[in-house]
This record gives sequence, C-alpha cells and structure tokens, in this order.
Amino acid sequence: MKILIVEDEPSLRETMTTALKKDGYVIETASNFNEARSKIGVYDYDCILLDIMLPDGSGLELLKELKTIKKSDSVIIISAKDSIDDKVTGLELGADDYLAKPFHLAELNARIKSVVRRKLNNGELAIEAGNVKIFPDKKRVIINGEAIVLSKKEYDILYYFINRRDYLITKESLAEGVWGDYIDQCDNYDFIYAQLKNLRKKLDEANADVEIKTIYGFGYKFVVK
Repeated sequence: MKILIVEDEPSLRETMTTALKKDGYVIETASNFNEARSKIGVYDYDCILLDIMLPDGSGLELLKELKTIKKSDSVIIISAKDSIDDKVTGLELGADDYLAKPFHLAELNARIKSVVRRKLNNGELAIEAGNVKIFPDKKRVIINGEAIVLSKKEYDILYYFINRRDYLITKESLAEGVWGDYIDQCDNYDFIYAQLKNLRKKLDEANADVEIKTIYGFGYKFVVK
C-alpha cells in the first residue's frame, strides 16, 4: 500500500514516515504545496495524508485539484486547525477523514486502514477474488481455506493486483505501486520478474483459481480463472 505524506514540519514528517514504514507501507513525502502538486499529478496513491497549512499554499486547494483531475486516492486531512469549518470544508471537498494534531500514531494507522478498506472493499475486512482471500489488517492470505506464507513484496504485489482485478497493469505502474515512485529511474525491472515468478508459483501450488496473466507488450492482468 502506497502513501503520500504531505507535511511541512520535518520532525513530524520523519516520525510518520518511520512509523508507517515499520507497518509495511510504501511511503513518499512532500514538504510543500508545489512538491505535493507535482507528485499527485504523476503518481497514484492508496492514501494521501494531507496537511492543510503548507508554506506555499493550502492543502484544501490540493484536495480540489485531486477531484478536478478525477483521482481516486483516499485522503485524510491532518492539521493543527481543528475548527468545525475546516472539517466541514475538507469533507465537502472530498476528503475521507480528518485527524487533528496532535494524534497517536496507532490512531493514524487505524484511520488509514479504515479509509482504504471503505474505498477498495466496501468496508469489508477481507478482500476476495475467487478462492483467494486477503486480510489487509493482518497481512494474511487464505487460499482454499488454508493460510499461505508470502514474502513482504509477494504480499504487496498480490494486494496491488487484487484491488485492480481485470485492469491492464503496466510493469511501471506495478513497480511504482509496490516499490515507490522513484523506481521509475531504474534501468530495468528484473526484480519484478523474480518476485512475480515466486508469487505465481505459490499461487499455483495452493491451487488458487486466480491468475496474473502476462499481456505481452503491455503488462499484466489479474483475473479469476
């Protein structure tokens, strides 16, 4: 799961980054309005943690732009401004939640899981495709009623695909979603092929009725057989 933290205060940004990386998230950061604007225009995120008061602009303007360009990234506004007006404005502009500073990191993590689950899986705890079931809160995968063991990146790849079933996914999009935005600077994607090979083998061994199909010349597609 890929998250963008838009926060101008360095120590808080670093604290959030460290904590969320420990929980297995892929983290990108932006310290100001223009940096955040550039990132959301190019990359997709499962969730954006958005401060309202930035040194060169308003987080609410970024929220407006997200909706204007029809991005579906979940957004949690995180701000020291805790007035009713700010909350109402943010939610009316399309934010999924609002968390006032200061906050506990455990609550932030719970809010992230909640908004992403609502958006991707209609609020259900498990995500299902065929006989494959993923429990994101526990990072657990069940196939045919049996738990299977995946490496962190194998799980991340499966999670990325199961939320985008039947969509054509380029190797660049997969790499950015699982490894982070700066992965597009790599010379090749051999590391993706190795992880995909291992994941496909484990899915086959578990008799999963889903498949990550290679669409030659384009990328991949996750389908139920």
